[in-house]
Amino acid sequence: MRLSEPLPVRRRLTDLTLLDVNARYMTKEQFDRLVSNIRTDGALTSTPLIYSGAGEYAEGHELVLSGNHRVQAGIAADLEEAWFLLVTDDLPKARQLAMQLSHNAIEGDDDLAILKQLYDGIDDIDERAYAGLDDKTLDLLDRIALEPLSEANLSFHTVNLVFLAGEADAARDALDQLGRTSDERWLAAYQDYQPTLDALASAHSAHNVGNVATAMGILVALTERHLTDLQDGYLDPMSTEPRHRGHVGLEVVLGSRTVPAATAAALTRALKAAVDSGTVEPGKPWQLLDQMIADYLDVHH
Repeated sequence: MRLSEPLPVRRRLTDLTLLDVNARYMTKEQFDRLVSNIRTDGALTSTPLIYSGAGEYAEGHELVLSGNHRVQAGIAADLEEAWFLLVTDDLPKARQLAMQLSHNAIEGDDDLAILKQLYDGIDDIDERAYAGLDDKTLDLLDRIALEPLSEANLSFHTVNLVFLAGEADAARDALDQLGRTSDERWLAAYQDYQPTLDALASAHSAHNVGNVATAMGILVALTERHLTDLQDGYLDPMSTEPRHRGHVGLEVVLGSRTVPAATAAALTRALKAAVDSGTVEPGKPWQLLDQMIADYLDVHH
């Protein structure tokens, strides 16, 4: 289908109709950068594409086929008007979707679940070809079976946090640690991928949250409440003998990451005395526990 040449038109940004479903999303940092650039330029330097639908959308209220984030960023930058390219032809829905996917070239990332939803809405082979998705992307779409939990299309608000003097230091340490680990990548077994998504989806639906970090936090809190369930990793349930020769965190044994301060102080004194007397080697504090456990079992068995 050959289109008439789009017309350059001037429109008020706040009057236009934005897409209800958009596969392209931006992180907050990307969006803030775009807002800053538009505010500096005082204009949209890349022209969005809008669609009138041969009267389907009233003049000045046309549908933004591509450039939704530019329009939203322009509004956030207090830009009142901008130039647009107006498609006046009456397009079937499949062609609108194909143009949306093809022309949506603004910097950002694709939410694959939404991209799949839009692509599946195109039932014409030629229009699918027009959309221009490569083989790699199409292969990824075929694998999508779960709506991802991401920051796509979320609304962000600025929140100011106020800390007491002692809490501020802890907050700085936490943020510093976050900055040092922001580029880390952890490799897990492929077979764990789907169960992880399933667990995140369960946390998402149970607590009605949409952010993946929040859902992950819920799973971490759940793990903290069931630390002793990890004993299966090192303890044979029938013989109560260790499954391996590695080291295990005491929190898995005790079911808690902390002990009362009085207990910790007494254990510290006992460890020092044991090292000073030579009954425990320096750097191997568990040897004292070995002796205490052996003495206890001898008495009670």
